[in-house]
Amino acid sequence: MSKARLDAFSFCDSVMPHGAVGMPGSIGIDEAGRGCLAGPVVAGAVVLPPDCTMPGLGDSKKIPPERREALAVAIRSSALAWGLGLVWPWEIDRVNILQATFRAMIKAARHCARACPTPLTLSIDGPHVIPASLFSMLSWQGLLPRQQAVIRGDALVPVISAASILAKNFRDRLMYALARRYPGYGFEHHKGYGTAEHIQALAVYGPCRMHRMSFRKVRSEGMKQGSLAM
Repeated sequence: MSKARLDAFSFCDSVMPHGAVGMPGSIGIDEAGRGCLAGPVVAGAVVLPPDCTMPGLGDSKKIPPERREALAVAIRSSALAWGLGLVWPWEIDRVNILQATFRAMIKAARHCARACPTPLTLSIDGPHVIPASLFSMLSWQGLLPRQQAVIRGDALVPVISAASILAKNFRDRLMYALARRYPGYGFEHHKGYGTAEHIQALAVYGPCRMHRMSFRKVRSEGMKQGSLAM
């Protein structure tokens, strides 16, 4: 895939406002692909209407793909604002996966924040909040937002569940596209995770441009192979 084509994917870091923003309480944020060996880490951010009720929201990893696709459509049409943020493997290798995840989250959340006239709390799945220093580095406009980290938020907090679903649905579709560009690795099956199929493909072909070379399993297989494939 050319650099221009990869850059085009980054323009998916955008917001889709829907109707009046009103006075919602938080931007739900979650990521997909943090533990993968290949592909970008993708963050989703969502602002839902205060009175929104959407049956079926929950941990995106536990929702069947067809249902997740339908929910993603419903979320995008019902949300006051939503955004996606991507960080590609070469930046993950440069800054480490945790910092890359924070950057993806800021990219996703800032589009929602720009669409909302009042400050919102960032409700983030997991044990971490985003370091304050990163907001200015990534062109956050206005005051730093309040943040709250919510353990198992993707299963317990609807707005975080919605962000989780958007992030995973988008990333899975992206990995299907990358599978066509980088055949043989099985991206369409394992979505970049370190399955036995994926490890075997690395042993045969070596890493491609979509692999995270700072990850131990990729690095060890790349050393066995001796050179980068594709």
